[in-house]
Amino acid sequence: MSIVAQLADARKRRGMTQAALAEAAGLSRMTVQRIESGDIDPRLSSLLEMARVLGLEALAVPSALRPELEAFVRAGGRLLAQPAGAGAPPSVVDAIGRQHDGTPG
Repeated sequence: MSIVAQLADARKRRGMTQAALAEAAGLSRMTVQRIESGDIDPRLSSLLEMARVLGLEALAVPSALRPELEAFVRAGGRLLAQPAGAGAPPSVVDAIGRQHDGTPG
């Protein structure tokens, strides 16, 4: 699914109109409509701003790693029955644990 399709899907899931997204992102409604319909090749800055408004973050991933990343995400961050965070640097695992148990970071 393309980034434009993902943004349009996220907008619809949130019950947001193209006009509301455009206003919040500082774009015209016509620009959002033309981006979603594929009539224009959008600027990266427009896509990033639309994503920000929708509570999403764009992430550039090398295409060779995409299948593995998607599998990892679908697995909830676990591969081969590993617990979440297995193999991550201790500082990341510790920080996540503190967030969940309320301990100051």
